[in-house]
Amino acid sequence: MKKYESVYITLGGMKVQRKVSIGLATIFIVCMIWFALTTGFGIVPSGRFPSPSETWSALIHVSGRGYGGGDLSMHVYNSLRLVVMGFLFAIATGVPLGLLMGWSRKAEAFINPIFLIIRPIPPLAWIPLAILWLGLGDSAKIMVIWFSAFVPSVINTYAGVRNIDRPVLEAAYMLGMPKVRFVAEVLIPGASPMIFTGLRLSLQASWTTLVAAELVGAFYGLGRVLNVAQQDLYPGMILVGMIAVAILGWGTTRVLGMVETWALRWNTAALAAKG
Repeated sequence: MKKYESVYITLGGMKVQRKVSIGLATIFIVCMIWFALTTGFGIVPSGRFPSPSETWSALIHVSGRGYGGGDLSMHVYNSLRLVVMGFLFAIATGVPLGLLMGWSRKAEAFINPIFLIIRPIPPLAWIPLAILWLGLGDSAKIMVIWFSAFVPSVINTYAGVRNIDRPVLEAAYMLGMPKVRFVAEVLIPGASPMIFTGLRLSLQASWTTLVAAELVGAFYGLGRVLNVAQQDLYPGMILVGMIAVAILGWGTTRVLGMVETWALRWNTAALAAKG
């Protein structure tokens, strides 16, 4: 078993290294094209899209003197805090609900009609109601982020439970396994791959919704930076805000990926054994 695991990890490391190299090369090529179109040949005017030097100047501006009511660290901290809180609330509510609906036909019959009604509502449509209920503070933004992340977590958790092999469930029932142990040792492990798929989608939705939520009534945050920069006709600062969101989204996704690898290490060992 250890021999196969070692080979599997080595091959996985080679694949990761290759992906990183290709990714860095792609970023370098895109930056060169960006420089050529804006600074080198002047094909794209700075009023339409900023050059690398203008973007760098905007980054220095927001990092030092600040912009939109705070410096870059304050904006990043506020946005990251809102996303994490909304995302965690979505996990705490969406995953248990998906498990319950997938496990119990009665619960599904009772909850699913309500869920099907609210599911098609876009998360941004909740912004006016969230402001009416909770004001312009962070609570309203967390509520909107929660809803955007809640729906994918429920759907994928439900699908994960329904995809568990029927013989596994029947064996647990025949052994008379207590409900708490059944959930902890059969239901959650069996649905875990799909649960993490839902969490990745939820995290992506959280970042997308955050920026839109912060466009209204925010004192700090990357959405605030984008809103003020749009009003000031400041393309360089707009791009800085977009890049910051992209980096934070990538970083949080990587953290979630590491949590998934740790949580599903039993699945990795199984794949290694098959190899």
